[in-house]
Amino acid sequence: MSDAEESVETEEEETYNPNHEEENLQQRLTEDTLSFEESQEEEGWEGDWMEGEKQVEEGEAARGKGENGEEGEVRGEEGEVRGEEGEVRGEEGEVRGEEEEREEGKERGEEEKGEGKGIEKEGSKEKGGEEEEHKEEWWEGKEEEMEKSGEGEEKREVVIKETEKTVGKAGEETANKSKTLFSLDDIVISSESSMSASSLIETSGSSKSSSHSTSPEVSEIFRDKGIKFQVSEAAAIRSEEEQISSLRKSLKEAEDTDQKAAQEWRDREPKQEVAEARNGKAEPGKSSFLTREERQKLSQSKESLVSTSTEDTLYQQEEGSKVYPLTMTWTYGWNSFLPVYYLRESQRVLLYICAHTAVIYNVFRNTQYHLQGHPNIISCLCVSEDKRWIATADKGPGCLIIIWDSFTGIPVHTIFDSCPEGNGIRSIAITRDAKFLATISDAEIQKVCIWKWTLAVETPACTLDLPKDYGVQNYLTFNPANNKELVSNSMTLVVYYFWFEEKDILVHSAPVLTEKTFNKLVGKFSQSVFHLKLSQILSATKEGKMVVWDIHYPPSSSSTPAFPFIKPCKLVHLQKEGITVLTTVDSYIVTGDIKGSIKFYDHNLAIVNWYSNFKLGAIRTLSFSKTPASSPTEKSNLPTDCTLSGDLFVIRNFLIGTFDATVYHMTADGTTLEKLFVEPRDAIYAISCHPFQPLIAVGSVCGMIKVWNYEKKEYLFSRFFEKGLGVQSLAYNPEGALLGAGFTEGTVYILDAMSLANESPEPFRYSRTGISHVSFSHDSNYMATADVSFTVAVYMMVVKNGQRVWEYMARLRSHRNAIRSLLFGVHLDSNEPRLLSLGKDRFLIEYNLTKSYKDHLAVLDIHRTDQGSFPTCMIWYPPLTKELFLLICNSCYKVKLFNSNTKMCRKTLLGPVYGSPIEHTQVLPVKSTLELQKRYLVFINKDKVGLQILPVDGNPHKTCAIICHPSGVAGMALSYDGSYAFTAGGQDFSVVQWEINLSALDAAVSLGGEDLTPFYGLVPGGREGKFYRELEDYFYYSQIRTQGIDTMETRQVSEHICLSELPFVMRAIGFYPSEEKIDDMFNEIKFSEYVDTGRLIDKINLPDFLKVYLNHRPPFGNTLAGIQNSFNVLGFTNSQGEKAIRREDFLNLLLTKGEHMTEEEMYDCFSTLFGLNPEGWKSEPAATSVRDSEICLEKELPDEITAEIFTTEILGLAVSDSSGQLFV
Repeated sequence: MSDAEESVETEEEETYNPNHEEENLQQRLTEDTLSFEESQEEEGWEGDWMEGEKQVEEGEAARGKGENGEEGEVRGEEGEVRGEEGEVRGEEGEVRGEEEEREEGKERGEEEKGEGKGIEKEGSKEKGGEEEEHKEEWWEGKEEEMEKSGEGEEKREVVIKETEKTVGKAGEETANKSKTLFSLDDIVISSESSMSASSLIETSGSSKSSSHSTSPEVSEIFRDKGIKFQVSEAAAIRSEEEQISSLRKSLKEAEDTDQKAAQEWRDREPKQEVAEARNGKAEPGKSSFLTREERQKLSQSKESLVSTSTEDTLYQQEEGSKVYPLTMTWTYGWNSFLPVYYLRESQRVLLYICAHTAVIYNVFRNTQYHLQGHPNIISCLCVSEDKRWIATADKGPGCLIIIWDSFTGIPVHTIFDSCPEGNGIRSIAITRDAKFLATISDAEIQKVCIWKWTLAVETPACTLDLPKDYGVQNYLTFNPANNKELVSNSMTLVVYYFWFEEKDILVHSAPVLTEKTFNKLVGKFSQSVFHLKLSQILSATKEGKMVVWDIHYPPSSSSTPAFPFIKPCKLVHLQKEGITVLTTVDSYIVTGDIKGSIKFYDHNLAIVNWYSNFKLGAIRTLSFSKTPASSPTEKSNLPTDCTLSGDLFVIRNFLIGTFDATVYHMTADGTTLEKLFVEPRDAIYAISCHPFQPLIAVGSVCGMIKVWNYEKKEYLFSRFFEKGLGVQSLAYNPEGALLGAGFTEGTVYILDAMSLANESPEPFRYSRTGISHVSFSHDSNYMATADVSFTVAVYMMVVKNGQRVWEYMARLRSHRNAIRSLLFGVHLDSNEPRLLSLGKDRFLIEYNLTKSYKDHLAVLDIHRTDQGSFPTCMIWYPPLTKELFLLICNSCYKVKLFNSNTKMCRKTLLGPVYGSPIEHTQVLPVKSTLELQKRYLVFINKDKVGLQILPVDGNPHKTCAIICHPSGVAGMALSYDGSYAFTAGGQDFSVVQWEINLSALDAAVSLGGEDLTPFYGLVPGGREGKFYRELEDYFYYSQIRTQGIDTMETRQVSEHICLSELPFVMRAIGFYPSEEKIDDMFNEIKFSEYVDTGRLIDKINLPDFLKVYLNHRPPFGNTLAGIQNSFNVLGFTNSQGEKAIRREDFLNLLLTKGEHMTEEEMYDCFSTLFGLNPEGWKSEPAATSVRDSEICLEKELPDEITAEIFTTEILGLAVSDSSGQLFV
């Protein structure tokens, strides 16, 4: 042994670590087992394994002869195995010899590591820092070796082969001698575990763990895989551990140093799993270290999807599981007031806005990807120069600015509260390098903000408030050559901005142009851009002119503070037509005008080329491909420019969007114009689905009816009607052969469903106002319409000359307010059609079609449906019970069931509460008869679409909703098979297709609980709260009342109270129903079992009482706002500007209007309210008046009564400051 080796041996004698000895052994056992398993899976490794076995045998023979060097290394490992074997067997008498033997093995094992790997084990605590420094230098050198492909690879092979020899030997002896059983199936060990001299041992049945690992990753993997170690003599292990516990404490600091060094190694080198070798990804005999390429590939796998995505990532994503009851699958239409952008040319990918959703549309694949996240209609958007980043902003409460990655569709950053005033964003722009955003708010005093969005900040870097006289700045853009310069314009003023980033200051210059500036009419500005080569700004006008502005920069030598500013330079008359679009591309300045012409100018504003022969509508937007135009070849079919040289005009392909909602694609090579799609350019109120085919008809106020195949997402055919005819309503007949169409000016068309040709020779023109509803009878013999002047008209099919033709029968102005529903039904006894209409005037009217004739529409009966609220819609309730019902929704979020024959209100239930009442609802069609026992409703309210599980019972968990059109929903339709719902957005020019997933809603219901559990959550505090405890007290006190308060007889306590007690308990807990509502409650309970059993119910238990209370009470409680609304209607404006009612009028209203009182009832109530009678003295059976109830109302009531006086002073209710709710 050399002097250096002796020195190492001397140092290592001071650092004996029995734990470390155990770890080395376990590490080698693990590697040996894995190596054996790998050899069974990879036949190519068989030769290497046999070679390893031979080397082990040679090592045994050499060790028997006592040779040094390599044989000494094997002897050291054999010593370790023997020491571990002794520990397992628990031979207490040989513990001392075992420790000596292990100490010798430790010395030689460390000698092996010093010679074979170049690692020096740390010695004493004083030398720990020096040893760690040497270790770090070695790792750095090792990294450099791994990056080389020559000698370094050979050295690593030598290291691994030497390790395999040692591991093979140790594994063979252990397999023959040890009684420990290992289960190492499917273990994955990171590469650094073999280099950090650490391992893990888990002992079953022992109170202490003998594990010691500097690799927490390895430990976690072992725990996850569930490695089990069975040791036969655990007692011996514990005995041996107690003897060496004192040594462990003394070596604690040395172990910590080892862990630190190993952690540094893990930080330097990424992990590589041995499982790769099993799968054939690694070659036998190779080092477990990663090459540079492998490290780069592994590091990329840990990066985010945004950083590793490509242009095709968006369309390579697999469709996720359907976890939502309603999922947007397609949008029809687009907001033609906003630009359309050309994202990618290879797939012809477009970006446009549809309501509150940004749509990425792939033309070739006919697929859409929806960027959803805005709560309001998107008001503006912009795209970066490389078409990677999309910024969208909206207008309305809680407005957002969202930056999207167009490659993945992921929102990478969202800016909340960008406009605390809630007005939203008017215009937005992004810099050429996409580092900064600029926005202009839509407030009266507009605010210009610059955002450093890449820093994920929530506040702007700088802001600037613009004066009111600047007008509404509606266009904004950055200087492509300088991120610090911006320009915006209103119709009358151009504003130039310069951003001093280091000072967070935004200065501006806004010179005013007058007729004297150029002595010519300038016109209203449309858009502005920066000049491509000069320090100038170009502003286009709607008079076809171009204003050129010079940018003046202050001299750098100026001693006084100065800022850049602009001055008008000249006025260029470019063309006769008004310019609507101004942009730049490559070396050209491009304009689009109201005549549909597109013109290209050079930097001197000399025209180079133009497209004017396509007869397009007014140009709204131009967007060029990000792919530069290719150089012309012999096969190129490019036009020549209009210069004297007549060069070929080379330009990128581009998109054209027009104000009539048409999008075109222009291919420069060949000058080919392709129409991509035409959408409605005005509001969409009418949609209808075919009764048995996947077709949807969409009608717009612009006079267009368009039919789509909603399964294939294909446009089929359309028809444009004459100017002035806007489509207001559509309906297919039950046979699917006809399509009824009502128009905004009162015309009614009956069309062929497959060609949209007129079915009748002439349209019907009997109404002078818009047709709001169209409906066909079940046998298609009748068609009824309702208009906005409250009139119902009926048309009938007759046979003339052997042909079936439609004729007008009669019309009747049957309502005094807007008609909300027009519904055909069937008489069950005769199969004749029934016709009913429901108006906002609260009347349900049924017509007698059999007794109606030409110009006479007979009425069968009239019923009032509501008292304080008004109805919103009506449908036939599906036959889930023996009784046939009409389902009517009202403005107080209630759903009422009326007997279809008697029109009696049989049940009142709490409907969906999502910010506004239900506006329209339909029963979801079923796909098979097996689904008839479980039905669903689809509904829309002001801005949402939702689902409701039937039967309706007030359970809030049986419903869900999602925002579909923030500006308002105008209509709804359902597919014939119940797979899709369609919503029309009215003023947002769009229709959205929603896929329905009923299983997701059913799962949500199950999470809400069963029986009364969902209802307990609707009362304050739940079942254990104060409110429910009071309800129980009142409920049982009511039983005492009915038996007599002062009775001495035995009390009969039960679970029920009489129906006559119901209103008293309701009022006691704060709900004050009208007499009509009390009658509805009585009918609901009395007849609840009448159809099934034939008997009437005269009592109610507590659970049923709780449901009745929750379904009948106001959904938001009593509020001061509700009382104020009544005073606004009944009162006058007093001298203080408040709505008030005079005392005489107030008393007269109580005696004559609504559910009027008698004088006695009125005086009794006021006596109680003013404390002259005991509270509830009339309602207590045994109570008597303590004093006379004489009261002078002239003295007690003020001359003028306001809502606040009535609430707080007369009724004695307290008003909540936050919600405005009233409390006793």
